[in-house]
Amino acid sequence: MSKTFFAGVVAGLIGGIIGASVLIHFESRTMLSPAFASTRPQNVISASRIQLVDPGGKVRAELAMAVDGGPSLFFFDTAGRNRLVLGLYSPAEGEAPTVVLNDSQQHAAGIFRLFGARDTPVLVLKSQGRDRSVYGLNPSSMDPFLANYAVDGKKTDLFGSY
Repeated sequence: MSKTFFAGVVAGLIGGIIGASVLIHFESRTMLSPAFASTRPQNVISASRIQLVDPGGKVRAELAMAVDGGPSLFFFDTAGRNRLVLGLYSPAEGEAPTVVLNDSQQHAAGIFRLFGARDTPVLVLKSQGRDRSVYGLNPSSMDPFLANYAVDGKKTDLFGSY
């Protein structure tokens, strides 16, 4: 399932980028007058935000800077809820790459990220804003660990240490 999910995320990301590029290409050609048609094309497009909208005008994806300062690609469902984020944490958190899956209430339900000075992978499964299970490699030893958290917050290390 994880290979299928990862392949779907990568395919969606590539499709979105290609679709935005095609849209920008055709839109810019239709808006140019003949006087400007012979000008040299730009090699760089600079924007603080790029949105991908559906035929009804709803924003379905957005490439922008997150509130904390990291660049991110946000995906929205048809109700406008943020359901998936691909991005980098803020500079204060080492700009670690992350994939965040949000539930229908827009709370993080799963986070896959790199952690610590050695950028070890960590998967955090959450429920109602609380960590419930954390699996990954310990940044200091590179040994795998799995820790679960009960509803009351009590931590149980199943193997390794976190």
